[in-house]
Amino acid sequence: MDIKGKLKETTGKATGNDRLKHEGQAEQAVDKLKDAAGAVTEKVKDVLKSDK
Repeated sequence: MDIKGKLKETTGKATGNDRLKHEGQAEQAVDKLKDAAGAVTEKVKDVLKSDK
């Protein structure tokens, strides 16, 4: 989980700063995409190893 992004989002919500809130949400989305890409990469590696 992206703690920094969540902190920015929460701070933005608490202070009424929409830019900060959206920046935090964007950082969390990027982190989720990176995690998903990493999982796919590992799955592909596993499949390729099992074919040998």
